[in-house]
Amino acid sequence: MKQVLIVDDAVTVRLYHRHLITELGYPTSEAENGVEALEKAMQASFALMLVDVNMPKMDGYRFIEEVRKNPDLQSIPIIMISTESEAKDIQKAYSVGANFYLIKPTDPKRLQDLVTLILGQSKQEI
Repeated sequence: MKQVLIVDDAVTVRLYHRHLITELGYPTSEAENGVEALEKAMQASFALMLVDVNMPKMDGYRFIEEVRKNPDLQSIPIIMISTESEAKDIQKAYSVGANFYLIKPTDPKRLQDLVTLILGQSKQEI
């Protein structure tokens, strides 16, 4: 089963994103910063990652750089989701390896459509 890793230091955001992803039929795992997320990514298999920018210990940009350096993780699609909305922030996300960039607050349908585009229909919906 394709699993999604949600990386955000805000509990409410993680719960919101978890709700949207599980509504599509995909299981999720969560981390509150890049360090914890990297540990989880090395221990389990993820089909997609949703990553915040501003987090303690390791921010989203650094986390993505570390993922892209790791041969076992580098091909996992990453959606960066942040309140940072300036062109330089979006450009930096793509330069470190993000596949998509969404601005918070995220439109629920847009996020779900993007997840479905990346992962396809879940087994529960077929």
